[in-house]
Amino acid sequence: MHIVIMGCGRVGSALAQALEEQGHTIAVVDRDPTAFRRLGSSFGGRRVTGIGFDQDTLREAGIEDAGAFAAVSSGDNSNIIAARVAREMFGIENVAARIYDPRRAEVYQRLGIPTVATVRWTADQMLRRLLPSGAEPLWRDPTGGVQLAEVHTSAAWVGHRISRLQDETGVRVAFLTRLGEAILPSSQTVLQEGDLVHVMMRTDEIDRVEAAFAKGPDEEGGR
Repeated sequence: MHIVIMGCGRVGSALAQALEEQGHTIAVVDRDPTAFRRLGSSFGGRRVTGIGFDQDTLREAGIEDAGAFAAVSSGDNSNIIAARVAREMFGIENVAARIYDPRRAEVYQRLGIPTVATVRWTADQMLRRLLPSGAEPLWRDPTGGVQLAEVHTSAAWVGHRISRLQDETGVRVAFLTRLGEAILPSSQTVLQEGDLVHVMMRTDEIDRVEAAFAKGPDEEGGR
C-alpha cells in the first residue's frame, strides 16, 4: 500500500520508518526540507517539500494512488484541513489526524476523521487507524489459546448496540476506544463512527470473527 504522511517531526518520521519496514511505499510531506533529516539515509520513500493540504503537493506525494493518509504536523488546523482534503477530494478511506486539543476531537470524529490526541499518542495507535484490516493482538494468555485483539469493524455496525454485535458474532467485546478514551460497554451501548472495538476471543477463531465483523449485522435482525 502507498501511504502519504504530512509532517516529518518525531512522530511523522517514526511512523514513516515503521510503515516502510512493513513493506509499504511512503511519501512524507513537510514544508521544511531540513525536517527530512529525521528519516535517515536508509529511508527509501519520497520526500516532498510543500504544504500538506495543497492538492498539487498531495498529488506530487502520490495521493491519487494512496490507500491511507496521516496528518501528524504540529498544527491542529493544518492536520484537520489536510485530512479532509485527503478524504473528500481524493476519496482516501483510511485517514487519521493527530490532534493537540482533545476538546476538538469529537467535532472531527463527526466529520469522519479518526483522531489521536497528543496526550495519548503512540505510533501504534496511528498504525491501527491507517491499517485497519485484520485483528491486532493486544494480549495473549501464556498458552496462546486466548487473546485480546482490536478487530476492524464494518461501518455497517455503526448505530447498532454492542450487545447485538456480540450476539451475532459470538464473542465478548472487552472495551471500546472512543475519542481516545477506553470505555466499558453496557448492553445498551451503541457503536459510534470512529470507535475501535477490542475483543476477547479464542485464537483459533480469529478468521471467523474477522469475517463476522467485516460482514455487518444480519439484515433481518433489529437494532
